[in-house]
Amino acid sequence: MRNKLVFSLIACLVILPLIFTGCGKKEAAKTIKIGIIGPMQFVQGEHHWFGATMARDEINAAGGIDVGGVKYQIELIKADSNEMLSPTDAAAAMERLITVDKAQFVIGGFRTEGVYPMQDVAMDNKVIFLGAGAATKDICVKVKTNYDRYKYWFRVTPFSSDKLVANTLQTLGTAGAIMKAGLGITGKIKVAILAEQATWADAMVQAYSAYVPAQLGMEVVGVWRPSATATDVSAELTAIQGKGAHIILTIISGPVGIPYARQLGELQIPVASVGINVESQKDGFFAATNQFGNYETTLNTYAKGVAITAKTNVFFEKFVQVNKQTPTYCAGTYDALYVLKDAIERADKLDSDSVVTALEKTDYTGTAGRIVFTGMDADNPHDVTYGPGYVTGIAIQWQNGEMKCVWPYNWNNITYPGTVQWQIPDRVIKFYKK
Repeated sequence: MRNKLVFSLIACLVILPLIFTGCGKKEAAKTIKIGIIGPMQFVQGEHHWFGATMARDEINAAGGIDVGGVKYQIELIKADSNEMLSPTDAAAAMERLITVDKAQFVIGGFRTEGVYPMQDVAMDNKVIFLGAGAATKDICVKVKTNYDRYKYWFRVTPFSSDKLVANTLQTLGTAGAIMKAGLGITGKIKVAILAEQATWADAMVQAYSAYVPAQLGMEVVGVWRPSATATDVSAELTAIQGKGAHIILTIISGPVGIPYARQLGELQIPVASVGINVESQKDGFFAATNQFGNYETTLNTYAKGVAITAKTNVFFEKFVQVNKQTPTYCAGTYDALYVLKDAIERADKLDSDSVVTALEKTDYTGTAGRIVFTGMDADNPHDVTYGPGYVTGIAIQWQNGEMKCVWPYNWNNITYPGTVQWQIPDRVIKFYKK
């Protein structure tokens, strides 16, 4: 009897800790790992991260992502692609993100030269990659030419480079008409094309060289291609002035956008600047250019008070409150994360092929417009659909130190609230008054 009692006591001593340990241990929350990749040392990558973390916090606070009745929290993994300075680093960063950090999905990418190899790494691993920075049309054309391999790629922002050309031509035409009327220019408006040395800009240079004369009746006086990281473009600007240009058509996404706009004002070059200058999408642009960036005009996605959808201003104000900055288009990772959540929940699975099928049926109203991906009948499948009723983008001009929406202005019956008229730069007016 005594032996039996001793055995029972020993058994209790062994079992009780296990019971209490089991009762006290909280089951680990289920997570979905999503990589955010971009040039994190620059505003473009920084806003990739800011947009994604905002969406993550909102989604997690609301319960997470529902997969088969199980709630998953989002875990974000930051990856610096270094693609702005060394595109060859991008593939290695993507490889680590997927194979070491175990990212199940990836969002981001900015420079086309970096996105191409990152895309291939993601496709090798059959990992869905939602683009949020590179505009080159051919990135999506690959889905058409080799669907089985590239079906895991989708672009959320921006829309295709050929549509960026269309928007720029609209803005350029508006500026040219205002300049002709306001300055009394009787001949053709003369346009100088200034594009950074980058792959994404190559096709756009060719398109502008053809379309500016053919569609707008303007004259292209030359093309200049500074480095995307150049710190001095005075030689290019002096040469452009010598050609008698009225407008510089910019194709700039890199840091060169700051010295370009600053020197344009410092040298009092009597031309207007219209096109794409990603650096001018950020708040610090005005100060960084010593206020010479006033009147710079660029395509954009967001501007204060401009309600593209019912979600735009809410997102804009919260982004500014949280990050103390105005969002650039790279903050479209915010919409991308919600698009991914929506697709996963409709698929009710986490495997890539099921989520691809759901993504192809996406119809989601985000902060930049209604997101519907182009189908296999398009030249560029899995691209964000462009146009009225979908995603249109906007153009902003710096006026008196503030970003103001100047396009669309009664385009296809669209004028977003808060839009104002484009203005001729003071330095240009002063020159023509002489």
